[in-house]
Amino acid sequence: MVPVILVLLLALPLSGAGFALKALWWIAVIVLVVRPLGFVIRPAAGGGKRGRWYRW
Repeated sequence: MVPVILVLLLALPLSGAGFALKALWWIAVIVLVVRPLGFVIRPAAGGGKRGRWYRW
């Protein structure tokens, strides 16, 4: 019974890590799509300069 409980306790953090890694992949894909769009679609800033949609 103890080995079964140890395996289950080991599986819980590993499955949680798998979900977190999958979520990070989706975030990376979204950033990869949105970031280039920010260079194409820029709001006009005051003073005739081209503005940026991010601060850095």
